[in-house]
Amino acid sequence: MKKTISILAILLISLSANAQEKQTVKEAVKKDAQAVGNTAKKGANATKKGVQQGAKWTEKTAKKGADATKKGVKQGANWTEKTAKKGAKAVEKTYQDVKTDIKK
Repeated sequence: MKKTISILAILLISLSANAQEKQTVKEAVKKDAQAVGNTAKKGANATKKGVQQGAKWTEKTAKKGADATKKGVKQGANWTEKTAKKGAKAVEKTYQDVKTDIKK
């Protein structure tokens, strides 16, 4: 009799513990829905952050490109000015040489 009561007590304890561990379908769906919602929020925040970083990178790159273009144009203008002066000096020298040759 004691063995039977002990066995019944063990069965009762294990059944009640097992019943507490099981989730209802409603609770499982609710947890899954919360997990999906949290994941969607995290994904949206990550996307937002990525877009913001992309915009900052684009802004920096555009500024660098504009500065490089400005510097390149300035250097090109300086080169053109120097080359034009050299060309003018060469023409002047040639003119003077021709003028001297004509006088002779």
